[in-house]
Amino acid sequence: MSTALSTPAAPAPATAPASPAWRERFPDALEPLAAVVGADLKAPLVDGREVRYANLDYAASAPALAEVATHLFEVLPFYASVHRGAGYASQVSTSVYESARSAVRRFVRARPDDAVVFTRNTTDSLNLLAGCVPEGADVLYLDIEHHANLLPWQRRAHRSVTAAPTIAETLGRLESELAAGGVALLAVTGASNVTGEVLPLAQLAALAHAHGARIAVDAAQLAPHRRITAAPEDERTAIDYLAFSGHKLYAPFGAGVLVGRPDWLDAGRPHLAGGGAVREVRLESASWALGAARHEAGSPNVLGAAALARAAQALGALDPDAWHRHEQQLREALASGLEGIRGVRVHRLFADSLDAIGVVNFSVDAYDAGLVAAFLSAEHGVGLRDGRFCAHPLLARLGLPSGSLRASFGLGSRLEDVERLLAGVAQLTERGPGIDYTVDEGRWVPARDTRPFPSWAPNTPGTAGAAPCASAD
Repeated sequence: MSTALSTPAAPAPATAPASPAWRERFPDALEPLAAVVGADLKAPLVDGREVRYANLDYAASAPALAEVATHLFEVLPFYASVHRGAGYASQVSTSVYESARSAVRRFVRARPDDAVVFTRNTTDSLNLLAGCVPEGADVLYLDIEHHANLLPWQRRAHRSVTAAPTIAETLGRLESELAAGGVALLAVTGASNVTGEVLPLAQLAALAHAHGARIAVDAAQLAPHRRITAAPEDERTAIDYLAFSGHKLYAPFGAGVLVGRPDWLDAGRPHLAGGGAVREVRLESASWALGAARHEAGSPNVLGAAALARAAQALGALDPDAWHRHEQQLREALASGLEGIRGVRVHRLFADSLDAIGVVNFSVDAYDAGLVAAFLSAEHGVGLRDGRFCAHPLLARLGLPSGSLRASFGLGSRLEDVERLLAGVAQLTERGPGIDYTVDEGRWVPARDTRPFPSWAPNTPGTAGAAPCASAD
């Protein structure tokens, strides 16, 4: 059983799982569920060997689905500026771009009149929405949010609630704030980007609506793992606004999306001022367009939208039961395996959470998270995330100011990835790293790193430095 974020796990023998028994226990996790680009990528190790790269960093950016990449090569010959051209290629590109809205709307099962606005990513989408929430009322959010669903609200009237040790208590705290009145929008994550735990969106929506507020969901982590219904039969549990990114949805080509009720978006400040967002321009003023165009000034990312739409179609066609089994068996294998290694703590937010996506957060006693990540990469060919995951308030409250480790997986993952991670962590706790490591520009790296980069990717000194979201000041 997972421990609380700040409580060490009970000691256990540092042993890796027995592969034959595991393969019998987790049969639906043996192979990837879908083909992704880079599935057979070779990663060099510091000892000179090459291994298949074990990508356990899907929550940061997921690899492109092979189907999405193939579709982009089909679209590329027709690429042209949209909306403004009578030429054949421009007409095809316009059709591709506008039909992408319908594909996204179907994917999240939204209302027929919901706006579908293409953006750069989830952060861009939520900043756009922040400029459209009516003035005179607050935005309410939890302290567990990713910065994308926290910082935009700090620029306007807002309130925050500290999550309780249980979801039930957290709902009670949110209800108390909503009942106090003056809240226009409840902004919540669909699934924690730190621990993967899924929040009860239907209950949260019902709470918000019961007190006259709307709900916005940061679905950047949820959308790649669960089918979402923005407009269920029971209107009380409907999601008013939904934001997610292509780069986490197996379409890493620079597009995100905001889906939601059009009235606030039509009345709100245009997200960008420029061509395409206006109906008429005068020297001292302008008449702004309505609908998605109001917030999509400039030449749009046609290929990004096409990729996002094709990824949405691919995920929508998956067998939901097979999808769930694949992910849950990988997660159970990883969490149980980590809990069986002495000195490893698996973290969770809520004692009563019943569902989690393909994300497992953990720490290794006596080792900085960055050193563990560098060791797993250099000596085992495993990629995972370390740091504070753009969730500084949460990590500080939970007593992890320097961060922790996050392993995440998806459609292209397989059981061997999990086994490789566990074998590496077991080796670290038993014998320590096999080479020396040092801190370079704020990030742990091998003291003598002989691993080559591809010839077309220069190894620029200092670029391995930690990002602000990763390390403490």
